Amino acid sequence: MQKYVYFFGGGKAEGKGDMKDTLGGKGAGLAEMTNAGLPVPPGFTISTDVCKTFYDNNGKLSPEIQAQIDEALGRLEGVSEQKLGSTEHPLLVSVRSGAKFSMPGMMDTILNLGLNETTVKALSSRTGNDRFAWDSYRRFIQMYGNVVLQIEKQAFDEIFDNVKEKAHAKLDTDIPVASLQEIVKRYKALVKEKTKADFPDDPRQQLQGAVYAVFGSWNNPRAIHYRRMNKISESLGTAVNVQAMVFGNMGDTSGTGVGFTRNPSTGEKEFYGEFLMNAQGEDVVAGIRTPLPIGELNRVMPDCYKQLREITDRLERHYRDMQDFEFTIQETRLYMLQTRNGKRTGKAAVKIAADMVREKLISSDEALMRVEPSQLDQLLHPILDPKAQAKELAKGLPASPGAVSGMIVFSANDAVEKAKKNRVVLVRKETVPDDIHGMEVAVGILPSRCGMTSHAAVVARGMGICCVVGAESITIDEKNKVLRVGDKTLREGDWVTLEGSTGRVFEGQVPTIEADPNSGDFAEFMAMADKVRRLGIRANADIPRDAQVARKFGAEGIGLCRTEHMFFAKDRLPHVQKMILSNTEAERRQHLDTLLPFQRADFEGLFREMDGLPVTIRLLDPPLHEFLPKREELMVELATLRAKGGDKKEIEEKEKLLHRVEALHEINPMLGHRGCRLGITYPEISEMQCRAIFEAAVKVQKEGKTVKPEIMIPLVVVPKELQEQKAIVDRVAQDVFSKAGVKVEYMTGTMIELPRASVVADQIAETAEFFSFGTNDLTQTTFGFSRDDAGKIIADYISKGILKSDPFQELDRDGVGALVKMGIEKGRATRPKLKIGICGEHGGDPSSVEFCDQVGLDYVSCSPYRVPIARLAAAQAVVARKSSGERGRTV
Repeated sequence: MQKYVYFFGGGKAEGKGDMKDTLGGKGAGLAEMTNAGLPVPPGFTISTDVCKTFYDNNGKLSPEIQAQIDEALGRLEGVSEQKLGSTEHPLLVSVRSGAKFSMPGMMDTILNLGLNETTVKALSSRTGNDRFAWDSYRRFIQMYGNVVLQIEKQAFDEIFDNVKEKAHAKLDTDIPVASLQEIVKRYKALVKEKTKADFPDDPRQQLQGAVYAVFGSWNNPRAIHYRRMNKISESLGTAVNVQAMVFGNMGDTSGTGVGFTRNPSTGEKEFYGEFLMNAQGEDVVAGIRTPLPIGELNRVMPDCYKQLREITDRLERHYRDMQDFEFTIQETRLYMLQTRNGKRTGKAAVKIAADMVREKLISSDEALMRVEPSQLDQLLHPILDPKAQAKELAKGLPASPGAVSGMIVFSANDAVEKAKKNRVVLVRKETVPDDIHGMEVAVGILPSRCGMTSHAAVVARGMGICCVVGAESITIDEKNKVLRVGDKTLREGDWVTLEGSTGRVFEGQVPTIEADPNSGDFAEFMAMADKVRRLGIRANADIPRDAQVARKFGAEGIGLCRTEHMFFAKDRLPHVQKMILSNTEAERRQHLDTLLPFQRADFEGLFREMDGLPVTIRLLDPPLHEFLPKREELMVELATLRAKGGDKKEIEEKEKLLHRVEALHEINPMLGHRGCRLGITYPEISEMQCRAIFEAAVKVQKEGKTVKPEIMIPLVVVPKELQEQKAIVDRVAQDVFSKAGVKVEYMTGTMIELPRASVVADQIAETAEFFSFGTNDLTQTTFGFSRDDAGKIIADYISKGILKSDPFQELDRDGVGALVKMGIEKGRATRPKLKIGICGEHGGDPSSVEFCDQVGLDYVSCSPYRVPIARLAAAQAVVARKSSGERGRTV
């Protein structure tokens, strides 16, 4: 018989810490802590396999599974010496989700399950604490009503706030017993009104409803959104953990908290977290009350603090990673409710990895696998310009670093809408998990009530979004969309600036400056990656400034310089347009001669910046009409001029321009007269560009620098296209070298960006000295998707499970990848030492970089700011291969 339910308690657990696939992260952690003899309340975990069965069975559990749950519940009642529904010793349980990968706040939790009108009195009698019993009951009804019965939380909050105000209670803990009983009564009336049924009193019915609801929360909208955002598989499912309750709300000797063994924002080795006395766990993470720093626990309950430090230090040494833990103190007795590897910012991830290598807790290979490549992007966040004049509005807690300015919005839906046009900062009293879609698009998050371990802070750190929490001087009126600080009032659409590393909030937009990544832990960490990786990392850069940034971030050359971008400058575009409008070759050459000095100067700047490193320059690629005004705009201008009796000469010039635009017009320009086809029709364009490249190379080499130009011919599909263009390259090079009396080593290659080019790569390699896969166009032509129009189709395909990811962001290994492998194999069959790279934006995507390493590419090229990401991804590909016992491919 298959095992579906795993018990833990009495110092032994049926599961282990390495069973995350079956028990989920939370369940595996509870099992491991139980087996280690730590104080963990007993319970049982219903496995992730049951989640899959639940959905296959139309939201029901089989009798076999229910029988295992009943058996585990019986064991729990025996170990705890309490019974669900007992009128003397009632067992209360929590029901929590727990997937393999942490999804903070995305699924549901229910506490205090088992209470009804009878057991609440038994709990009160047993503890001698009326207030605690009724406070627990009102919490349970609200949680169960919201999670299981699907009643809006706000409806419960309105009742609670109304009764609290009537009781003149400043804090939740000040509400008297009679008022708590009134809340319970009104909550039950609300349930009856909304569901047309009484609140369930049978604890076993409550338990079944809660288990079903938690499994059901795997597919709630926020959980689905979070998984897609973090590329977590839909098929994993969640486990459900049923655990005997321990109570942090039993009075002044009880409390609850959340913490980390290191600072998850900065990575500093410090005990970090928050707690509340006389509270339950949801109070801390939901941000309903602003908690105390965990260090204060040493003053309030020193023995519990000492024990907590000893346990969490032990957990970090055991797991060899920063731990995120939850605890409850019930009448001076400490209980551990969770431990898991904690989410952290990019800065913290790098520091913790580097520190743990120094502490000999982990190896350098393990350290490299501890940082998500995309997290490095956070280390490149700008910081506030220290010279800027900034007006500070408020000071909160530094939850997630960065410095951002954005327009204020007060709801997640408004954030999504407004972020289409502007940068937004999501301002809330406290965020709730349903805000995830708004948090994703915001550049910053500002919840006024929340603490450092709240949902907002944890999710923001995981997403790399700047966040300031707990700025209690800020008053937020979400209904009227107003933020007040003292006598200052800001409304939706006003700008604020957040500094997540200090917790400061500023009025308006404050200038920022770039951070320096080449120091401290980051530099040390990247040096580890560079020692391990096999792939070279280049950058796509068109101007000297971009090349400078690329080199600063560790680029080992330029893998793609798009020469057409140089033509769009205001001082050049008129000459380009005149060249296009020319009727004869002589006219074209005249205007190209005017452009030559501009191009030469551009290349000189690039060669100087990349001294000693290769620079791959792609000759003109886009169709010529892109440099001319749009056809529709010209027609409107002409019609307006004619209607108003405009200048005759101007009308004639516009007509001539329109005629040329119409002559160049193509139904599908991306597959039209572009790339090498332009150079074949107008060889003088290729000649001018090559002359500019070689004259610049000669000049910079004479300055004592090392120049390594690589000329790349785009859109080749017929070997003779490349032969003709290479002949121009070589002829111009020899002409320039003979006149200058200097020779520069160079290479000529091509972009492989159309399927036919991969198929005949062996023939193309007879001429080409290098290949660079242009995977943007290769993806476009392999799928038959238009890059500019396919966004809606791809989003629909992903939501329906037809595609796992956007193929323009993550390389399609089965289709496009097969063509890449074919091109490599055929190319190297002809030219064994053929240098091969990739220069589409896939060069900065970690999954795509891993593929490039597997198939034996020599380098990847990406945008300058993604160079550190590619460096780490390339190192991780090698480490992953070593750990799986594979050898690197050399195709």
